[in-house]
Amino acid sequence: MYKFRVILDVEDKDVIREIAIAKDFTLEDLHLTILNAFGFEPIEMASFYYTDENWNQQDEIPLFNMNEQVGGFTQMKDYKLDFIFNPKNKKMLYVYDFFNLWTFFVEYIGDYAKAEEKDIPLLLFSLGEVPNEAPKKEFEPKPQDENEDDFDIFDGDDSFDAFY
Repeated sequence: MYKFRVILDVEDKDVIREIAIAKDFTLEDLHLTILNAFGFEPIEMASFYYTDENWNQQDEIPLFNMNEQVGGFTQMKDYKLDFIFNPKNKKMLYVYDFFNLWTFFVEYIGDYAKAEEKDIPLLLFSLGEVPNEAPKKEFEPKPQDENEDDFDIFDGDDSFDAFY
């Protein structure tokens, strides 16, 4: 079994849960376990995101594939936890409810052998209360290089003199 620490991203308070879940469960199972541990109903969309060591968001794994492409891994139920979490990848971001952007830091913190299979998933530790409203998130666009075109179609010379 895996042990995870899940931290709700809220200001000025600690809202933490530690959970144990089977290694062969999927990201969808982890999604449902997180929601249950924090008292949310599974009625909104959600996604996991790979991160770097500094928690910078990278590739997305959505709850459901909203893309019409066929084949490959495309949604949470397709990914086993022991495939995702390994010595090189111990962290993921989890976002629930894209209107409110409840954001969680999910970190694999070790193996857990004290519970029987029938008892999992299991809430091991709980600290703090979930606020009634999600904290406001402000996203700033990536600064654009002043020499970069919006559509990146020019080679750096934006002169139209050649057309006259």
